[in-house]
Amino acid sequence: MSERPRPGDSLSLLRHPGTIRARCRAVLAAVADDRSAWFRLDRRRLADVAARVAALTRQRFPDLRVPPHSRWRHFEAGGVDRAAELESRLGRLPPAEAARARIDLTVVSVLLDAGAGPAWRFSDADGRRYTRSEGLGVASFRAFMAGRFSAVEGEPLRADASVLARLDAKALTEVFQVGADNPLVGLDGRAALLARLGETLLARRTPASWPRRPGQLFDRLAAADDAADDPVPAAEPPASVTAARLLQQVLALTDGIFLQGTPVMGRGVGDAWAHRFAGAAVAGGARDPVTAGIVPFHKLSQWLCYSLLEPLKRAGIVVDDGGDADAGLTGLPEYRNGGLLLDAGVIVPRDTRLAERRHKPGDEPVVEWRALTVALLDELAPLVRAQLGVDAAQMPLASVLEGGTWAAGREIALEKREGGLPPLSIESDGTVF
Repeated sequence: MSERPRPGDSLSLLRHPGTIRARCRAVLAAVADDRSAWFRLDRRRLADVAARVAALTRQRFPDLRVPPHSRWRHFEAGGVDRAAELESRLGRLPPAEAARARIDLTVVSVLLDAGAGPAWRFSDADGRRYTRSEGLGVASFRAFMAGRFSAVEGEPLRADASVLARLDAKALTEVFQVGADNPLVGLDGRAALLARLGETLLARRTPASWPRRPGQLFDRLAAADDAADDPVPAAEPPASVTAARLLQQVLALTDGIFLQGTPVMGRGVGDAWAHRFAGAAVAGGARDPVTAGIVPFHKLSQWLCYSLLEPLKRAGIVVDDGGDADAGLTGLPEYRNGGLLLDAGVIVPRDTRLAERRHKPGDEPVVEWRALTVALLDELAPLVRAQLGVDAAQMPLASVLEGGTWAAGREIALEKREGGLPPLSIESDGTVF
């Protein structure tokens, strides 16, 4: 699968960051033109949001050396360097196998990451308690280190498809310390998602040299021709890959495991949803009538891509997320980034009762909110950089999110609502939000 999809290859086009941006901008243009029944825009508030994000970034990272938004930040919860703990145990493995192990951990942990709900807690071995994304990250890290996903005796640092395929809610109940007084939202959905990944890896025809593990992403990226029916491994991993190619490979790895979303051509394509203002524009400025009216987000997959930047760099593969902005990963349309824009008054509901209702991920106001989030984050990022006196090379979008918009979204939610709940209530099965 090439990083620049062929015209007419509708599935690949729907998986390209350029198409995500084109469809989200189409929704933004319609809302700005006052055609939406759900929201209006107040772009004047963007300057205030940029100032808030810049101030929080300086507070959290005084030297402005901001790491990428990543699951690996959650492994650092409580100031504990858990990555060093992992590396001390990976040191004896061959480099390629160590790379697969880091990818195994990242994929499993990200797929287990969605809104945990306000009541859930995880207690680490040192007695510290963590909530929300940090708690989910620490819990999944501990499970991985303990070999909960390994099928090989004496080799705990792996996630084998055969184990993932058997995973159920009972197993995750133990991993996440779930009980009557410690409920976790979307437990069944998380278990089913990992089980589908395991089943897919077992069933899919792949070269014999590729492990039946999420870590085969390393082999996919290293393949000399990943578009071939029987890819031939390259002599060594590439020095770099584009963000667009990484996203396409992540989506190929996980193809078929996401059941939510609007079907396209009679098949599920994951986190992609219908919206009347989406249009038919695709990456490169062309149009694709087959997917017209569909807004692809691939939020969890892009969160996975962001979270893979550091593991791949350790393996000698740099992900190029610069250059053509449309080919870079987009901002993440989840309730912290989107909540920041809603709570700060950039995105303004036409009916205040919208916040009183419970919504499904495919409901038009939710799709619209998420599309506006993606498009407006692209407008917000340069304003934040200007406030900080840095350029995109010094602070790519991944660092703006970390610095950043996600933390500001959590901060403003805590100011406005007890427990920091998001501004809109979304029914989640643990695979989208």
